[in-house]
Amino acid sequence: MLKYVVKRFLLMIPTLLGVAVVTFFLLRIVPGDVVEARFVGGGQGQFVDYALLAQERVKLGLDQPLWKQFVTWMWGLVRLDLGLSMWTGAPITEEIKLRLALSLQVAVMATVVATLLAIPLGVIAALKQDTWVDYAVRVFSIAGLATPSFWLGIVMILGLLMIFKWLPPMVYTPFWVDPWENLAQLIWPALAVGYRYSAVATRMTRSAMLEVLREDYIRTAKAKGLWLRLILVRHALKNAMLPVVTVIGLEFAFLLGGLVVTEQVFNLNGIGMLFVEAIARRDYTLTQALVLLTASAFIVVNFLMDVMYAWLDPRIRHG
Repeated sequence: MLKYVVKRFLLMIPTLLGVAVVTFFLLRIVPGDVVEARFVGGGQGQFVDYALLAQERVKLGLDQPLWKQFVTWMWGLVRLDLGLSMWTGAPITEEIKLRLALSLQVAVMATVVATLLAIPLGVIAALKQDTWVDYAVRVFSIAGLATPSFWLGIVMILGLLMIFKWLPPMVYTPFWVDPWENLAQLIWPALAVGYRYSAVATRMTRSAMLEVLREDYIRTAKAKGLWLRLILVRHALKNAMLPVVTVIGLEFAFLLGGLVVTEQVFNLNGIGMLFVEAIARRDYTLTQALVLLTASAFIVVNFLMDVMYAWLDPRIRHG
């Protein structure tokens, strides 16, 4: 097991290096830079002083060869220094820290909601195949697939306002400052996003359970007279979880940076909004850090899923 985990962990390093190289050079291919976005794009147009542009590029190190800029950035990453934002001049770690806490909490809460909805509903639908319960779960999941989370968020806000004459807090409060105020704001986007992403996991759980329940060892367990609950928990559910874990894990990684519109609906200034601002401003250093952060989230989630695969199915680590 240890050898399997170490091997999977070491595979993360070349992947992150590849992401860093591709991100760095792709950003430089796009015409324009942060200096032009600030001065030329700021309304000064043809009246801009091009000597000033050159001076600003020197300050930001954009006059240096690309290979030297890349080496400088990579050396900073090795020292866990993400550098300064080219737009604000503030440390990127500080720019990301508060927003990451917000986005991470929403992602965790939404994943918990999706898991609590998906697994029980998927198992029930598989056990009650082609009954009214199965059809109800199918309608519930299809409705989740067809409903954008930001639209559901708008409906939630309107419902709370019209029925209860109450609106969720619009200013983010960290959990450690005021847990009640924090949950009163973030539970609604978590419910909206969690329901949306539970739909995929529900259908995946149903399909995987139906496939497992038709296996010979399940029929043998039933023939031996084992309790149905024991068969489901110890035999069927554990083997059916492999594809479900994949779906839930990838959804969690996506939620860290892919909730731009939902964040706007609930007035959340998270990683998604910061991503949009960094790209619009051509802030190379901040964009590189955010892309690397998102890629790291996907890679770490995949690593954890590989470890969970080995726990769920011992044949994987032995292979």
